[in-house]
Amino acid sequence: MATFLVATVAVLAVSGVSIAAYAAWDVTSSITTVSLVSDEAAAEPGAPPPPEISAIDGGVNLLLVGSDSRTGQGDAYGEDEGGELNDVTMLLHISQDHTNATVVSFPRDLVVDIPDCPGGGGYTAPINESLSQGGLACTVLTVESLSGLSIPFAAEIQFNGVIEMSNALGGVPVCVSELIDDPYTGVYLEPGTASLKGADALGFLRTRHGVGDGSDLGRISSQQVFLSSLVRTIKSDSTLTDFGKLYGLAKAAASNMTLSDRLASPDTMVSIALSLKDMDLSKVTFVAYPSYYADWVPAGKVAPDTDSAAVLFAAIQADQPVAVAAPGGIASVLDPNAPVAPAAPTATTAPADPSAPVDPSAPVDPSAPVEPAAPEPGSVNAAGSTVLPSNVKGQTAADYTCSVGND
Repeated sequence: MATFLVATVAVLAVSGVSIAAYAAWDVTSSITTVSLVSDEAAAEPGAPPPPEISAIDGGVNLLLVGSDSRTGQGDAYGEDEGGELNDVTMLLHISQDHTNATVVSFPRDLVVDIPDCPGGGGYTAPINESLSQGGLACTVLTVESLSGLSIPFAAEIQFNGVIEMSNALGGVPVCVSELIDDPYTGVYLEPGTASLKGADALGFLRTRHGVGDGSDLGRISSQQVFLSSLVRTIKSDSTLTDFGKLYGLAKAAASNMTLSDRLASPDTMVSIALSLKDMDLSKVTFVAYPSYYADWVPAGKVAPDTDSAAVLFAAIQADQPVAVAAPGGIASVLDPNAPVAPAAPTATTAPADPSAPVDPSAPVDPSAPVEPAAPEPGSVNAAGSTVLPSNVKGQTAADYTCSVGND
Protein backbone atom coordinates (compact mmCIF):
# COMPACT_ATOMS: atom_id res chain seq x y z
CA MET A 1 0.00 0.00 0.00
CA ALA A 2 2.74 2.41 0.84
CA THR A 3 4.03 1.98 -2.69
CA PHE A 4 1.71 4.79 -3.70
CA LEU A 5 3.27 7.15 -1.18
CA VAL A 6 6.59 7.38 -3.00
CA ALA A 7 4.77 8.92 -5.94
CA THR A 8 2.24 10.88 -3.88
CA VAL A 9 4.72 13.51 -2.75
CA ALA A 10 5.64 14.24 -6.36
CA VAL A 11 2.01 14.41 -7.43
CA LEU A 12 1.10 16.77 -4.62
CA ALA A 13 3.98 18.98 -5.68
CA VAL A 14 3.01 19.16 -9.32
CA SER A 15 -0.57 19.82 -8.29
CA GLY A 16 0.44 22.49 -5.78
CA VAL A 17 2.48 24.31 -8.38
CA SER A 18 0.05 24.12 -11.26
CA ILE A 19 -3.51 24.08 -9.93
CA ALA A 20 -5.66 27.00 -8.80
CA ALA A 21 -5.54 28.30 -5.22
CA TYR A 22 -8.90 26.74 -4.39
CA ALA A 23 -7.82 23.31 -5.55
CA ALA A 24 -4.62 23.55 -3.49
CA TRP A 25 -6.64 24.52 -0.42
CA ASP A 26 -9.13 21.72 -1.09
CA VAL A 27 -6.34 19.16 -1.16
CA THR A 28 -4.41 20.37 1.87
CA SER A 29 -7.53 20.89 3.99
CA SER A 30 -8.18 17.15 3.74
CA ILE A 31 -4.89 16.17 5.34
CA THR A 32 -4.79 14.48 8.76
CA THR A 33 -1.59 15.06 10.75
CA VAL A 34 0.26 13.35 13.59
CA SER A 35 3.23 14.53 15.66
CA LEU A 36 6.54 12.66 15.67
CA VAL A 37 9.02 12.85 18.55
CA SER A 38 11.31 15.00 16.40
CA ASP A 39 8.46 17.44 15.67
CA GLU A 40 8.59 18.73 19.24
CA ALA A 41 12.17 19.92 18.79
CA ALA A 42 11.35 21.48 15.43
CA ALA A 43 8.51 23.46 17.02
CA GLU A 44 10.76 25.14 19.60
CA PRO A 45 11.53 28.88 19.26
CA GLY A 46 14.31 29.52 16.80
CA ALA A 47 13.44 26.57 14.53
CA PRO A 48 14.12 27.38 10.85
CA PRO A 49 11.12 28.46 8.73
CA PRO A 50 9.64 26.10 6.10
CA PRO A 51 11.53 26.06 2.79
CA GLU A 52 10.40 28.19 -0.12
CA ILE A 53 8.64 26.63 -3.10
CA SER A 54 11.74 25.21 -4.71
CA ALA A 55 13.59 21.93 -4.38
CA ILE A 56 14.28 21.23 -0.73
CA ASP A 57 17.77 22.11 0.43
CA GLY A 58 19.67 18.92 1.16
CA GLY A 59 18.60 15.32 1.52
CA VAL A 60 15.36 13.77 2.71
CA ASN A 61 14.45 10.73 4.81
CA LEU A 62 10.74 9.95 4.62
CA LEU A 63 9.05 6.91 6.17
CA LEU A 64 6.05 5.48 4.32
CA VAL A 65 3.65 3.14 6.13
CA GLY A 66 0.71 1.09 4.89
CA SER A 67 -1.74 0.20 7.67
CA ASP A 68 -3.98 -2.85 7.72
CA SER A 69 -6.58 -1.11 9.93
CA ARG A 70 -10.16 -1.64 8.77
CA THR A 71 -11.51 1.20 10.92
CA GLY A 72 -13.76 3.37 8.78
CA GLN A 73 -12.84 1.37 5.68
CA GLY A 74 -16.06 -0.60 5.28
CA ASP A 75 -16.35 -4.40 5.31
CA ALA A 76 -14.75 -5.09 1.93
CA TYR A 77 -11.35 -5.97 3.43
CA GLY A 78 -12.40 -8.44 6.09
CA GLU A 79 -13.43 -8.18 9.69
CA ASP A 80 -11.95 -5.37 11.80
CA GLU A 81 -9.92 -7.15 14.46
CA GLY A 82 -9.36 -3.94 16.39
CA GLY A 83 -5.59 -3.82 15.82
CA GLU A 84 -3.45 -1.76 13.50
CA LEU A 85 -0.30 -3.20 11.96
CA ASN A 86 2.18 -1.55 9.59
CA ASP A 87 2.15 -4.36 7.05
CA VAL A 88 4.07 -2.17 4.59
CA THR A 89 7.01 -0.09 5.84
CA MET A 90 9.23 1.77 3.38
CA LEU A 91 11.99 4.31 3.85
CA LEU A 92 12.56 6.83 1.05
CA HIS A 93 15.98 8.48 1.03
CA ILE A 94 16.76 11.33 -1.38
CA SER A 95 20.41 12.32 -1.68
CA GLN A 96 21.51 15.82 -0.74
CA ASP A 97 22.37 16.68 -4.34
CA HIS A 98 19.03 15.20 -5.55
CA THR A 99 20.73 12.90 -8.06
CA ASN A 100 19.59 9.59 -6.58
CA ALA A 101 16.99 8.03 -4.31
CA THR A 102 16.76 4.71 -2.49
CA VAL A 103 13.57 3.07 -1.21
CA VAL A 104 14.08 0.37 1.45
CA SER A 105 11.21 -2.05 2.16
CA PHE A 106 11.23 -3.65 5.61
CA PRO A 107 9.63 -7.12 5.73
CA ARG A 108 6.57 -7.12 7.99
CA ASP A 109 7.88 -10.30 9.69
CA LEU A 110 11.34 -8.84 10.42
CA VAL A 111 12.02 -9.39 14.14
CA VAL A 112 13.60 -6.23 15.60
CA ASP A 113 13.97 -4.34 18.85
CA ILE A 114 11.01 -1.98 19.14
CA PRO A 115 12.28 0.90 21.30
CA ASP A 116 10.41 2.59 24.12
CA CYS A 117 7.73 4.64 22.40
CA PRO A 118 5.09 7.09 23.60
CA GLY A 119 2.40 4.49 24.28
CA GLY A 120 4.34 1.22 24.27
CA GLY A 121 7.33 -0.61 22.86
CA GLY A 122 10.46 -1.68 24.68
CA TYR A 123 10.56 -5.30 23.50
CA THR A 124 11.59 -7.54 20.59
CA ALA A 125 8.89 -8.34 18.01
CA PRO A 126 8.07 -8.26 14.28
CA ILE A 127 8.43 -4.72 12.99
CA ASN A 128 4.77 -4.55 11.94
CA GLU A 129 3.74 -4.39 15.61
CA SER A 130 5.38 -0.98 16.04
CA LEU A 131 2.39 0.93 14.66
CA SER A 132 0.04 -0.57 17.25
CA GLN A 133 2.50 0.25 20.05
CA GLY A 134 2.69 4.00 19.55
CA GLY A 135 1.33 4.93 16.17
CA LEU A 136 3.35 6.33 13.30
CA ALA A 137 5.82 7.95 15.72
CA CYS A 138 6.76 4.53 17.14
CA THR A 139 7.36 3.06 13.69
CA VAL A 140 9.62 6.01 12.90
CA LEU A 141 11.63 5.43 16.11
CA THR A 142 11.93 1.73 15.28
CA VAL A 143 13.29 2.35 11.78
CA GLU A 144 15.61 5.09 13.05
CA SER A 145 17.06 2.59 15.52
CA LEU A 146 17.40 -0.09 12.84
CA SER A 147 18.92 2.16 10.16
CA GLY A 148 20.90 4.75 12.12
CA LEU A 149 19.16 7.50 10.16
CA SER A 150 17.19 10.49 11.39
CA ILE A 151 13.69 10.51 9.87
CA PRO A 152 11.87 13.87 10.11
CA PHE A 153 9.01 13.06 7.71
CA ALA A 154 6.45 10.24 7.78
CA ALA A 155 3.11 9.28 6.21
CA GLU A 156 0.53 6.53 6.63
CA ILE A 157 -2.11 5.31 4.17
CA GLN A 158 -4.97 2.81 4.49
CA PHE A 159 -6.85 0.51 2.10
CA ASN A 160 -9.30 3.06 0.69
CA GLY A 161 -6.48 5.40 -0.21
CA VAL A 162 -4.86 2.81 -2.47
CA ILE A 163 -8.13 2.19 -4.30
CA GLU A 164 -8.95 5.86 -4.80
CA MET A 165 -5.43 6.80 -5.89
CA SER A 166 -5.16 4.00 -8.44
CA ASN A 167 -8.58 4.97 -9.82
CA ALA A 168 -7.49 8.60 -10.13
CA LEU A 169 -4.37 7.55 -12.03
CA GLY A 170 -6.41 5.41 -14.43
CA GLY A 171 -4.50 2.22 -13.72
CA VAL A 172 -0.91 0.99 -13.47
CA PRO A 173 0.42 -1.49 -16.07
CA VAL A 174 1.75 -4.63 -14.35
CA CYS A 175 3.56 -7.50 -16.06
CA VAL A 176 2.93 -11.08 -14.90
CA SER A 177 5.22 -13.89 -16.10
CA GLU A 178 3.36 -16.81 -14.45
CA LEU A 179 -0.25 -17.22 -13.36
CA ILE A 180 -1.16 -15.49 -10.09
CA ASP A 181 -4.14 -17.17 -8.42
CA ASP A 182 -4.72 -16.16 -4.79
CA PRO A 183 -8.11 -17.03 -3.25
CA TYR A 184 -7.21 -15.10 -0.09
CA THR A 185 -7.17 -11.73 -1.86
CA GLY A 186 -9.20 -12.71 -4.92
CA VAL A 187 -6.33 -11.94 -7.29
CA TYR A 188 -6.34 -13.88 -10.57
CA LEU A 189 -3.94 -12.65 -13.24
CA GLU A 190 -2.87 -14.62 -16.30
CA PRO A 191 0.57 -14.12 -17.88
CA GLY A 192 0.85 -10.84 -19.75
CA THR A 193 0.40 -7.18 -18.89
CA ALA A 194 -2.70 -5.85 -17.15
CA SER A 195 -3.64 -2.32 -16.10
CA LEU A 196 -4.56 -2.51 -12.41
CA LYS A 197 -6.66 -0.03 -10.50
CA GLY A 198 -9.18 0.05 -7.68
CA ALA A 199 -9.66 -3.19 -5.73
CA ASP A 200 -7.51 -5.08 -8.28
CA ALA A 201 -4.52 -2.84 -7.53
CA LEU A 202 -5.04 -3.22 -3.79
CA GLY A 203 -5.37 -6.99 -4.08
CA PHE A 204 -2.17 -7.23 -6.12
CA LEU A 205 -0.22 -5.21 -3.56
CA ARG A 206 -1.60 -7.31 -0.69
CA THR A 207 -1.16 -10.78 -2.18
CA ARG A 208 1.65 -12.93 -0.83
CA HIS A 209 0.11 -16.40 -1.19
CA GLY A 210 -0.19 -15.76 -4.94
CA VAL A 211 3.40 -14.75 -5.71
CA GLY A 212 6.92 -16.10 -5.33
CA ASP A 213 7.32 -18.47 -2.39
CA GLY A 214 4.13 -17.30 -0.68
CA SER A 215 6.02 -15.20 1.86
CA ASP A 216 6.11 -11.49 2.60
CA LEU A 217 9.60 -11.43 1.08
CA GLY A 218 8.08 -12.48 -2.24
CA ARG A 219 5.34 -9.89 -1.85
CA ILE A 220 7.96 -7.14 -1.50
CA SER A 221 9.64 -7.98 -4.81
CA SER A 222 6.23 -8.17 -6.49
CA GLN A 223 5.36 -4.76 -5.03
CA GLN A 224 8.55 -3.41 -6.55
CA VAL A 225 7.27 -4.49 -9.98
CA PHE A 226 4.19 -2.35 -9.34
CA LEU A 227 6.14 0.54 -7.84
CA SER A 228 8.64 0.86 -10.67
CA SER A 229 5.79 0.89 -13.18
CA LEU A 230 3.92 3.43 -11.04
CA VAL A 231 6.87 5.81 -11.01
CA ARG A 232 7.32 5.48 -14.78
CA THR A 233 3.59 6.13 -15.28
CA ILE A 234 3.57 9.25 -13.10
CA LYS A 235 6.71 10.64 -14.75
CA SER A 236 5.21 10.16 -18.20
CA ASP A 237 4.06 13.27 -20.06
CA SER A 238 0.48 11.98 -20.24
CA THR A 239 0.18 12.13 -16.44
CA LEU A 240 2.18 15.25 -15.64
CA THR A 241 0.17 17.30 -18.14
CA ASP A 242 -3.25 15.91 -17.17
CA PHE A 243 -4.79 18.29 -14.61
CA GLY A 244 -7.65 15.91 -13.84
CA LYS A 245 -5.31 13.03 -12.96
CA LEU A 246 -2.99 15.20 -10.91
CA TYR A 247 -5.72 16.81 -8.88
CA GLY A 248 -7.65 13.57 -8.43
CA LEU A 249 -4.55 11.71 -7.27
CA ALA A 250 -3.53 14.47 -4.87
CA LYS A 251 -7.04 14.73 -3.43
CA ALA A 252 -7.37 10.95 -3.04
CA ALA A 253 -4.01 10.79 -1.26
CA ALA A 254 -4.67 13.71 1.08
CA SER A 255 -8.12 12.38 2.02
CA ASN A 256 -6.80 8.96 3.00
CA MET A 257 -3.43 9.69 4.55
CA THR A 258 -2.04 10.73 7.90
CA LEU A 259 1.05 12.92 7.58
CA SER A 260 3.57 13.98 10.20
CA ASP A 261 3.34 17.65 11.15
CA ARG A 262 6.47 18.69 9.27
CA LEU A 263 5.41 16.85 6.10
CA ALA A 264 1.86 18.24 6.08
CA SER A 265 3.02 21.73 5.14
CA PRO A 266 2.21 22.28 1.44
CA ASP A 267 5.55 24.09 1.07
CA THR A 268 7.43 21.09 2.41
CA MET A 269 5.61 18.60 0.18
CA VAL A 270 6.28 20.73 -2.88
CA SER A 271 9.94 21.17 -1.95
CA ILE A 272 10.50 17.44 -1.47
CA ALA A 273 8.72 16.60 -4.70
CA LEU A 274 10.70 19.09 -6.76
CA SER A 275 13.87 17.29 -5.69
CA LEU A 276 12.50 14.13 -7.38
CA LYS A 277 11.00 15.72 -10.46
CA ASP A 278 13.97 15.41 -12.83
CA MET A 279 15.72 12.41 -11.28
CA ASP A 280 16.96 9.72 -13.66
CA LEU A 281 14.83 6.58 -13.32
CA SER A 282 17.98 4.45 -13.21
CA LYS A 283 19.02 6.30 -10.06
CA VAL A 284 15.80 5.46 -8.19
CA THR A 285 16.43 2.07 -6.57
CA PHE A 286 14.04 -0.14 -4.60
CA VAL A 287 15.56 -2.74 -2.26
CA ALA A 288 14.36 -5.09 0.48
CA TYR A 289 16.03 -4.97 3.86
CA PRO A 290 18.21 -8.13 3.97
CA SER A 291 17.00 -10.90 6.24
CA TYR A 292 17.29 -14.64 6.85
CA TYR A 293 15.46 -17.46 8.60
CA ALA A 294 16.97 -18.17 12.01
CA ASP A 295 16.37 -20.53 14.92
CA TRP A 296 16.02 -17.68 17.41
CA VAL A 297 12.99 -16.10 15.72
CA PRO A 298 9.48 -17.60 15.69
CA ALA A 299 8.52 -19.86 12.79
CA GLY A 300 7.65 -17.89 9.69
CA LYS A 301 9.52 -14.79 10.89
CA VAL A 302 12.91 -13.53 9.71
CA ALA A 303 15.99 -12.09 11.40
CA PRO A 304 17.82 -8.95 10.24
CA ASP A 305 21.08 -9.50 8.35
CA THR A 306 22.88 -6.62 10.03
CA ASP A 307 26.14 -7.11 8.09
CA SER A 308 24.52 -6.71 4.67
CA ALA A 309 22.27 -3.95 6.02
CA ALA A 310 25.35 -2.08 7.24
CA VAL A 311 26.62 -1.87 3.64
CA LEU A 312 23.24 -0.56 2.47
CA PHE A 313 22.87 2.11 5.14
CA ALA A 314 26.50 3.20 4.93
CA ALA A 315 25.84 4.01 1.27
CA ILE A 316 22.66 5.89 2.19
CA GLN A 317 24.47 7.81 4.93
CA ALA A 318 27.11 8.76 2.35
CA ASP A 319 24.42 9.75 -0.18
CA GLN A 320 25.75 7.18 -2.65
CA PRO A 321 23.45 5.55 -5.21
CA VAL A 322 23.25 1.78 -4.79
CA ALA A 323 23.37 -1.12 -7.24
CA VAL A 324 21.84 -4.57 -6.75
CA ALA A 325 23.64 -7.64 -8.06
CA ALA A 326 20.81 -8.34 -10.55
CA PRO A 327 17.32 -6.84 -10.94
CA GLY A 328 14.53 -8.98 -9.51
CA GLY A 329 13.76 -10.98 -6.40
CA ILE A 330 11.84 -13.93 -5.02
CA ALA A 331 8.73 -13.00 -6.99
CA SER A 332 10.02 -10.90 -9.89
CA VAL A 333 12.08 -11.39 -13.05
CA LEU A 334 13.19 -9.15 -15.89
CA ASP A 335 10.49 -8.55 -18.50
CA PRO A 336 11.61 -10.29 -21.74
CA ASN A 337 9.50 -7.81 -23.72
CA ALA A 338 10.95 -4.69 -22.10
CA PRO A 339 11.84 -1.74 -24.35
CA VAL A 340 15.32 -2.21 -25.73
CA ALA A 341 17.84 0.60 -25.36
CA PRO A 342 19.86 1.56 -28.46
CA ALA A 343 22.84 -0.73 -28.85
CA ALA A 344 26.25 0.74 -28.12
CA PRO A 345 28.75 0.91 -30.98
CA THR A 346 30.68 -2.32 -31.36
CA ALA A 347 34.22 -3.01 -32.46
CA THR A 348 34.80 -4.10 -36.04
CA THR A 349 36.91 -7.07 -34.99
CA ALA A 350 35.04 -10.34 -35.40
CA PRO A 351 34.25 -12.02 -32.07
CA ALA A 352 35.99 -15.24 -31.16
CA ASP A 353 34.22 -18.47 -31.94
CA PRO A 354 33.23 -19.95 -28.54
CA SER A 355 33.03 -23.43 -30.07
CA ALA A 356 36.60 -23.35 -31.39
CA PRO A 357 39.10 -25.61 -29.55
CA VAL A 358 41.53 -23.87 -27.20
CA ASP A 359 45.22 -24.67 -27.37
CA PRO A 360 46.49 -24.64 -23.73
CA SER A 361 50.10 -24.24 -24.95
CA ALA A 362 49.32 -21.12 -26.99
CA PRO A 363 50.97 -17.93 -25.67
CA VAL A 364 48.75 -15.44 -23.85
CA ASP A 365 48.27 -12.11 -25.57
CA PRO A 366 49.03 -9.46 -22.89
CA SER A 367 47.02 -6.88 -24.84
CA ALA A 368 43.86 -9.02 -24.91
CA PRO A 369 40.96 -7.63 -22.84
CA VAL A 370 40.51 -9.23 -19.43
CA GLU A 371 37.08 -9.99 -18.06
CA PRO A 372 36.71 -7.74 -14.99
CA ALA A 373 36.17 -9.45 -11.65
CA ALA A 374 32.81 -9.00 -9.95
CA PRO A 375 32.96 -5.94 -7.68
CA GLU A 376 33.07 -6.57 -3.95
CA PRO A 377 30.06 -5.56 -1.83
CA GLY A 378 30.60 -2.07 -0.51
CA SER A 379 32.86 -1.08 -3.40
CA VAL A 380 31.91 1.58 -5.94
CA ASN A 381 31.31 0.41 -9.51
CA ALA A 382 32.07 2.21 -12.77
CA ALA A 383 28.70 4.00 -12.63
CA GLY A 384 29.53 5.48 -9.23
CA SER A 385 27.09 3.27 -7.28
CA THR A 386 27.82 1.30 -4.13
CA VAL A 387 27.60 -2.42 -4.88
CA LEU A 388 25.23 -4.17 -2.47
CA PRO A 389 25.63 -7.74 -1.18
CA SER A 390 23.88 -10.33 -3.34
CA ASN A 391 21.16 -10.96 -0.75
CA VAL A 392 19.94 -7.36 -0.96
CA LYS A 393 17.31 -7.83 -3.66
CA GLY A 394 15.67 -5.10 -5.71
CA GLN A 395 15.62 -3.09 -8.91
CA THR A 396 15.59 0.45 -10.28
CA ALA A 397 12.60 2.36 -11.61
CA ALA A 398 14.13 1.94 -15.08
CA ASP A 399 14.05 -1.87 -14.84
CA TYR A 400 11.01 -3.46 -16.48
CA THR A 401 10.14 -6.55 -14.44
CA CYS A 402 7.31 -9.08 -14.13
CA SER A 403 5.71 -10.66 -11.08
CA VAL A 404 6.06 -14.43 -10.74
CA GLY A 405 3.08 -16.44 -9.54
CA ASN A 406 3.29 -19.04 -6.78
CA ASP A 407 2.53 -22.43 -8.33
